[in-house]
Amino acid sequence: MSVWAAVGWGAGSSAALFIGQALAGPMGKRYRATGQVMGFGAGTLLSAVAYELIPESSLRVGLGVGIAVVLGALTYFVGDRLVDGIGGADRQAIKGGAGESSGVGMFLGALLDGIPEAFVLGVSLALGGGVSLAFVVAIFVSNIPQGIAGTTSLRDAGYHTRTISLMWGALTVACAIVAAGGYLLAGATNVTGVYSQAFGAGAVLTMLADSMMPEAFRHGGRPVGLYTVFGFLLAGLLAVHG
Repeated sequence: MSVWAAVGWGAGSSAALFIGQALAGPMGKRYRATGQVMGFGAGTLLSAVAYELIPESSLRVGLGVGIAVVLGALTYFVGDRLVDGIGGADRQAIKGGAGESSGVGMFLGALLDGIPEAFVLGVSLALGGGVSLAFVVAIFVSNIPQGIAGTTSLRDAGYHTRTISLMWGALTVACAIVAAGGYLLAGATNVTGVYSQAFGAGAVLTMLADSMMPEAFRHGGRPVGLYTVFGFLLAGLLAVHG
C-alpha cells in the first residue's frame, strides 16, 4: 500500500457526505427514517471501535492504551465545545439548525467528526498493509445520515446547494490529507499503531455518545435500538470474515 491508497480511501469513505446531500431532499422531512439510518451508522462505528480500534489484544498492552483513549475523548470534547461556540452545534441536527448556526462552525464541526476516522484509517493502512473493509464501511455508512443532517442544517441557515457541495468537497479533501498524514506518520515513527487507534477510538466514542446516538434516538424512536444492533452486527461480521 502507498500513501496514495490512504488518500483514496480517506476521500472515498468521506464522499458519502454527497450521498447524504442528495438524500436530504427526499428525506429532509422524514425525521424518523433519518434517525433510524443514523442509528444503524452509529452501530457500525461502535463495532469498528470494538473490533478494529481497541480489540482485546490492545487492552492487554497496558495502561497506556487507556490513557490514549481518554486523551482522544478529551481532545474531541474540548474541540466540540469550541466548535459549538462558533455555530457548529447543529451539524448533526436531523430537524435542521437553529438561527445561530454558521457555515464555518458546521464545517469545522463536520471536520472534527471526520478527522479521527481518517487518521486511524491512514495509520491502519501503513501498519497492516491493507484496508479494513469493516472500518471503511462503518465510516461510509455513518457519513450518510451526517450528510443528510448537515445539509438540512446548512440549508436552514441560508446556504445554497452549490456552497454546501463545495463544503463537502473541501471536507473530503481534508479527510484525504489527514489519512495521508496518518499513513506517513506511522511509517516515519515506526509506531505500533495501538496508541493512535486507541486515541481515535476515544474521539469516535465521545462523538457517538455526545451527538450521533442521542439525535438518532430522539427522532428514530424505539426501533433505533434494533437498527443500532444491526449496524453493529454487519460491521462485526465484516471485521471477522471480511
